[in-house]
Amino acid sequence: MTAKQKIDDLNFTPPAAITDLAAKVKEFIKDKIIPYETDPRWTSHGPTDELRIEMNELAKAAGVFAPQVPKEYGGQALSQVGRAHVFEAAGYSILGPTAIHCASPDEGNIHLLDVVARPDQREHFLKRMATGQIRSIFCMTEPGGAGSDPSLMTTTARLEGNEWVINGRKWLITGAEGAGCAIIMAKNEGGPMNGHATMFMADLPDPAIRLARTLDTMDSSFTGGHGVIEIKNLRLPADAVLGEIGKGFRYAQVRLAPARLSHCMRWLGAAMRAQDIATEYARTRVAFGKTLGEHQGVSFMLADNLMDMNQARLSIWHTAWLLDQGERASNESSMSKVICSEAYFRVADRCMQILGGLGITRDTVVERFFRDSRAFRIYDGPSEVHRWALGARIVSGKM
Repeated sequence: MTAKQKIDDLNFTPPAAITDLAAKVKEFIKDKIIPYETDPRWTSHGPTDELRIEMNELAKAAGVFAPQVPKEYGGQALSQVGRAHVFEAAGYSILGPTAIHCASPDEGNIHLLDVVARPDQREHFLKRMATGQIRSIFCMTEPGGAGSDPSLMTTTARLEGNEWVINGRKWLITGAEGAGCAIIMAKNEGGPMNGHATMFMADLPDPAIRLARTLDTMDSSFTGGHGVIEIKNLRLPADAVLGEIGKGFRYAQVRLAPARLSHCMRWLGAAMRAQDIATEYARTRVAFGKTLGEHQGVSFMLADNLMDMNQARLSIWHTAWLLDQGERASNESSMSKVICSEAYFRVADRCMQILGGLGITRDTVVERFFRDSRAFRIYDGPSEVHRWALGARIVSGKM
């Protein structure tokens, strides 16, 4: 199938059930979740677990909780295209994805376990994650080491008899404070898979997994913040391996492409919210004898926002469709990540400019959108890494 055929075959009209669900989620976010944006439980390290659980209960009552999870756990097993519509609606508030339980890192971890986990791991870990009983973390990134280049990982796993012994230090681990389980990436030390990465499942809390500190970061979207974790002589049973020994990097790719696209979906909803706030202000604020929106400089910014968001949405839909066809969509997900993260930043920046002095205050959420949008250009692969990877494939003739 050629790239042209893939695009020509793309159906831009989702099933009515998807559009209805997206509308239902959007209404829920506006009516029930936006009022929580002034709740003191939304802290500089994200919404507290108390706030998360309270919003989850509202989502369950409204019938919009975790629609992406497998049906066996109460979800609707949304396709990637379905997620694109519903997650955008959820993202209309930064708290929205947490409220309906489609936020990172749980959303990506749930997808990974749904693909890779054994039946017993599905019962013990996936079921509790999918139903919101516990939060999960994905432990790969390391200080001064594994990040965009995971081959630099220094955390080790050594098999001693019937136990794995794991040692290492992880950082920028989203949701670390208060998580109920962890997926840990470590390099095998010794044996036939020496130097290969393996994923392990661990229950939390565990005295061998210590939260050294919670980092003060400019974003505030994720329950549990971003933590530094020290793993010292963690002992796990031999069957704690997720999937197969030595295939950790391969499984990371299973998680990564859909997870980075989900970020794009959610942040597009936030961009729409910022645009709506700026548009309303431009319609009503008077300066120099007319409304701001009547000044060409302001109306052009709103038009540029619209074009940025339209390009981002089309990129998301195309990548989501490819994933639904069983494609890896590595190139397309990289392009979407760069297109969407940079477009969203421009949208947030322009909206702040339109709001003027109001924009730099916390009287609107646009200031918070702006701070969070800057972080999006770094996590799930900085723009430069995606451009480098795409460029290398172009030059080598692999595109």
